[in-house]
Amino acid sequence: MNKNRMEAFSDGVLAIIITIMVLEIKVPHGEDIHDLAPLIPVFLSYVLSFIYLGIYWNNHHHMMHTVKHVTGGILWANLHLLFWLSLVPVVTGWIGESNFARQPMALYGLILLMAAMAYFILQRQIIQSHGEHSILAKAVGNDTKGKISPILYVIGIVFAWTNTWIAGALYILVALIWLIPDKRIERILAAE
Repeated sequence: MNKNRMEAFSDGVLAIIITIMVLEIKVPHGEDIHDLAPLIPVFLSYVLSFIYLGIYWNNHHHMMHTVKHVTGGILWANLHLLFWLSLVPVVTGWIGESNFARQPMALYGLILLMAAMAYFILQRQIIQSHGEHSILAKAVGNDTKGKISPILYVIGIVFAWTNTWIAGALYILVALIWLIPDKRIERILAAE
């Protein structure tokens, strides 16, 4: 398969996921600005998830620049990632509607953790297919951010049962870590 086809499919799925999320924000009944108050948790959960999906889209796009050929393993790993990302609208809606309650926050963290693991698996499949001296292998290096993120998710999941504010802060922290553009792949491609 051509990598462009896989990339276009992934882009389409992510666009649909974001569309589903925004459609979950219901129009308030009333005409007063105070009628928006119940939507604040829903909107905040949407913003966080939108940022996460944007981060995945951005990093996926950069990673695909390193792919020369697509194998069956890469296809399945990519679908595995899209599966976990497709669950983001469900947990996003749940944490917003429940006002960031414990169980929804724990499940939100679990979905984020599983998406991170799926991204790692996709990364490993590409490196395995292209070799340990491939562009992606050089760019990833020791992958500090990739190692710290799952640990923070697990800590966030644990805190979700006792203090959802700390759990939320940890989920936001991971997003902030990845929000800073990752130039590793761009530097390696420029050096090639």
